[in-house]
Parts: sequence; structure tokens; C-alpha cells
Amino acid sequence: MPTRRPLIAGNWKMNGSLAFVDEFAARLAELQMPENVTIVVLPPAAYLEPVAGALRDQPVELGAQNAHIESAGAYTGEIAPEMVRDLGAQWLLVGHSERREYFGETDEVVADKFGAALRAGLSPILCVGETLDQRQAGEAEAVVGEQIRAVAAMVGAPAFAAGTIAYEPVWAIGTGQTATPDQAQAMHAFIRAQLANVDAEMAGQMRVLYGGSMNTENAEQLLAEPDIDGGLIGGASLKADGFAAIAVVAGAMASSGDN
Repeated sequence: MPTRRPLIAGNWKMNGSLAFVDEFAARLAELQMPENVTIVVLPPAAYLEPVAGALRDQPVELGAQNAHIESAGAYTGEIAPEMVRDLGAQWLLVGHSERREYFGETDEVVADKFGAALRAGLSPILCVGETLDQRQAGEAEAVVGEQIRAVAAMVGAPAFAAGTIAYEPVWAIGTGQTATPDQAQAMHAFIRAQLANVDAEMAGQMRVLYGGSMNTENAEQLLAEPDIDGGLIGGASLKADGFAAIAVVAGAMASSGDN
């Protein structure tokens, strides 16, 4: 089985302030971060540059939560992937469930953004996942499979391999419901099987993250599953201690060979 370096990414969503950035960075600097884990922070676009500066001397990479498909143009209020890159980011979140639900982003739009990220030299983190209604209707795999195929078909297997996938069980985010490790593993295994349909070697190498409210209490159980290679952390990423603790768990499990 290929060894996949764990990835822990913190999505701050629309939270934070300049004071918060300074406090977060100062606290993170006091903590011991694992060297065998890729750690990414995704702040609001307004704070990309301050975060880049505050975390410059720390083993943390920077990502953006969203960007436009085009590299320039009359798109008032938008930010281009190339601008994100200019601000020091290496990663771009695409297809987050909140972008799909609140901003109407279709599978086609998400695929376009995935390609735009690659053209700008960014590593895209593709979010996929099903709603509660879709899961209860037995459509979870069909929905997730189509979300993956839409991107793979547009950018092609070689380009697709440059990204990462984050599985978001939308029904388990902020609802009080939680996906069990078995449920999470089952969908991650399904995702890897879909990747294998595109390219078997890519399927073994590509990281698939869990994005369903991972926190300090459930991280160890989730990360112990063979197809879960890290986490896209929401609320728990707003506290430096908790975020670092999850990264430490991922690093320890990778070192011990439990994942």
C-alpha cells in the first residue's frame, strides 16, 4: 500500500480578524508541530496576506477558500486564482458544500475552478459529499461519484492527480449528527474506487480527507481508517491548540504505521 503523507487543513470559513491572526500564529508557534504532516490554513481572502506573514517561519502552508474561474476581467468583488497565488497561497478549496448550496456552484463550475487552480499553480482540494436527503434516498454514492467524474472528465487524469479530495458528509456538518468511522471509511473507499476507474496508480497515491466535523475527540478513530488520509477541519481549526492536536495525532499515527 502506498504511503500517503497525512494532510490536515483548517478552513476558517468567514471568521477571524487581524487580532485573531496574530493570536493564532503566536499560539501555534509555541506548539510542537509534526514534521511528517502537511498542514494548511485556509483563512478568508481578506486575511491571506497577514496570515502568510504571521506563519512565515512555521511549517504551515496557506490556502484560499474560493477563487474565480477567470484570471482577470470585469468580475467585481471576485479574486482570481493567480491573485491568490501572489498572496502566498499554495492551495485552493473548490466545491465546498457551502459554495454549492449557498452560491449555486454546479459540478461544471466546480470542475472549471479545479482547472483554474491548476493553471495558476495551486493545488486544488476538491470537496465532494451528499446531503441528508440524498443519503436517506440511497443516492450518496451516485452523487459523490458524479461530482468526481465531472472534474476528472474536464481536466483529465494527469491533471486530476495533482489535487486532493475532501469528503464532506453534508448531513454531519453542524447538524448534531456524526458519521461513524465505519461510515466515513466506506465512502472514502468508494471514492478511491472511483479514482481507480480513472487511474489505478493515482487512486493509491491521492490523498482523501475527511471533512465532517473532525475534532480532537474523534480524530484518532477517523484517522485510523485505511482510506482516510487527513482532515478538512472547520470549527476546530479556529483554536490553535485543537488544530495542532489533530495534526499531532495524524503525525503519530503515520509514524506508527496505523494509517
